[in-house]
Amino acid sequence: MTQLREPVGPTDHIRGSLGAPVTVVEYGDYQCPHCAMAHPVVVSLRQQLGPALCFVFRHFPLTEAEPAAESAEFAGDHGRFWEMHDGLFENQDRLDLLLMLDLARALHLPSAELKAAVATQKYRPTIQSNFIGGVRSGVNGTPAFFINGLRHNGSYEYNDLLSSIEGALPT
Repeated sequence: MTQLREPVGPTDHIRGSLGAPVTVVEYGDYQCPHCAMAHPVVVSLRQQLGPALCFVFRHFPLTEAEPAAESAEFAGDHGRFWEMHDGLFENQDRLDLLLMLDLARALHLPSAELKAAVATQKYRPTIQSNFIGGVRSGVNGTPAFFINGLRHNGSYEYNDLLSSIEGALPT
């Protein structure tokens, strides 16, 4: 099995506790239709497993999707990463700068600053670092999941991911 080469750390976007018995790292792309389909699966798993699960999202975007990743990172700098993350996936059918600005306004984030951050690719080093970490870990498409550091080679369907996560829980 392929191993996660970049350990989870303080610069990651984390939902849950790093002390949880299972950590799931997803390499994803806001423009990827499969990532959008996996998003509600991850939400359901988080709800079902609660404190037993730590979830980490890392960017692995195609070039066209980098503005969405930029907007998520911008929101993250304002403590609103997950709200932007969810909004981008939930509105993937209209993923453009207008949506990102609408989400920023709804989250009470400064729209002009978001627009400038996207235009200047302010967060490109962070996004590229995620991408390179994914490549080093053998990611070649999205979504790619790692469960407790090992690549999940099954599907992103609920029962398949749940089975792998439950298999990683201590007995």
